[in-house]
Amino acid sequence: MRILLLHPNYHSGGAEIAGNWPPAWVAYLTGYLKAGGYTDVSFVDAMTHHLSDDQVRERIVELQPDIVGCTAITPAIYKAERLLQIAKEVRPGVVTVLGGIHGTFMYPQVLKEAPWIDAVVRGEGEQVFLNLVQAVDEGRFPADRGSVRGIAYADADGRIVATPAEPPIQDLDRIKPDWAVLEWEKYVYIPMGVRVAIPNFARGCPFTCSFCSQWKFWRDYRIRDPKAVVDEIEDLVKNHGVGFFILADEEPTIHRKKFIAFCEELIARDLGVLWGINTRVTDILRDEKLLPMFRKAGLIHVSLGTEAAAQLKLDRFNKETTIAQNKKAIQLLKEAGIVTEAQFIVGLENETAETLEETYQMARDWNPDMANWAMYTPWPFSDLFQELGDKVEVFDFEKYNFVTPIMKPDAMDRAELLDRVMHNYRRFFLNKAFFQYPFTKDRQRRSYLMGCLKAFAKSGFQRTFYDLGRVGYWGPQSKKKVDFGFADQRVHARPDAQAIAEADEGWVTMHGPKIEMRRKKGEEIAAAALAAMQVSACGGGTEQLDEEQAQRY
Repeated sequence: MRILLLHPNYHSGGAEIAGNWPPAWVAYLTGYLKAGGYTDVSFVDAMTHHLSDDQVRERIVELQPDIVGCTAITPAIYKAERLLQIAKEVRPGVVTVLGGIHGTFMYPQVLKEAPWIDAVVRGEGEQVFLNLVQAVDEGRFPADRGSVRGIAYADADGRIVATPAEPPIQDLDRIKPDWAVLEWEKYVYIPMGVRVAIPNFARGCPFTCSFCSQWKFWRDYRIRDPKAVVDEIEDLVKNHGVGFFILADEEPTIHRKKFIAFCEELIARDLGVLWGINTRVTDILRDEKLLPMFRKAGLIHVSLGTEAAAQLKLDRFNKETTIAQNKKAIQLLKEAGIVTEAQFIVGLENETAETLEETYQMARDWNPDMANWAMYTPWPFSDLFQELGDKVEVFDFEKYNFVTPIMKPDAMDRAELLDRVMHNYRRFFLNKAFFQYPFTKDRQRRSYLMGCLKAFAKSGFQRTFYDLGRVGYWGPQSKKKVDFGFADQRVHARPDAQAIAEADEGWVTMHGPKIEMRRKKGEEIAAAALAAMQVSACGGGTEQLDEEQAQRY
């Protein structure tokens, strides 16, 4: 049984400006397949190698796979669909499989617009994909595909079928990743000039923040043995030359006791590797006294979720307290020698030139080492997407990438919004480049910050930052010529709200017996959703894991 895994060639000029990120999903999935007896697994990273469709076609012709699997986040969905179509064109009898978060919840639409896809893997993929491969190997697919848990498919009559979900893998440490499947020389973190990895510390989340989909996708919160995670990192460092890693979790500090144990184990082994995380302001304030120990363990970069000024202007939560907490967390991290990055979400419907200026002034006041202004992106499988109703005018998912303005603010057009965001970036990083980074006393921090500045400048000169080259933005003088290239609704129509709601029926999570998606429209409901959501970057929640909860994991 020959299996080919594909990573689609999608770029948007967001996080990738810092380097080529290794697709960890491939290593975890390949390791699980090999443990299950399927060792003939190949991987083609079309994104890192910038492969054209024809080049991928050549690889498929060369490898002649029996099964082709491809992943897709929302903006990469069309690229993934096309690669699987190419696989069918090359080998009509090949079994084509789509995985990832977009297909998990949007499979009714995906299977209709891409009927050449034989199955969609929903949620955590290792066990589901192994079950599907076994069914193909034993000749039970497609005749008996209804017995494979955790997939969706279109039957002979075109009816969309979703099988019962596969239980989450409770012991994550029995997933032994095959890191050798990756070409490590290709995955370099530009700020440090070293190889980078993205290992898992935990999956899921015990909380249900409406601005986040991790709890819903993974269905259950499971955290690994800290020593096993460090074992994995030691393997990456010693056998694959990794010099920097980022924990894949949205918030690895949720489980305080195990995160501390993880840091202690890293200190004990003295691997000489630096690393970074995303987390929440509240966790930093909680762990104030532990920050020096985190830094000793190699933690060099913390990205914090902070609110958008447009939302802070709303009277729905305490603006003063939020701002004070953000500023204090950044100060504490810098005092501990940790590089800080503040994430701002912009582009809500009530965004104005004044609120964008306010985020800049916040950034200058809080003085994080770095700041990022990301465009608000309403995921199509979220309640909020439906509740916003006609306020969402763009259904071209390829542009759902945090750098393209999906929402149009009432007070400005999208080109002006982009221009004001670039104005914030220019002022912020020019100040850092000339007056702060070169004069940082801590040598390691200074080297790291100058490396980040190098990555930022490189992407700017290459016009890849924020997708500026593609949209034709060259500065304020080019505002009227900016073209975001949205496909109109004749190409990409609004998703069927009822079909997506039905797709959630029976999707059981640890958070309740069933997710009941409320697909309603209207100003009042949209406003309530925004208030509850507290729009922010990853790590913007407020809940904490208490001792009783921690004992369960």
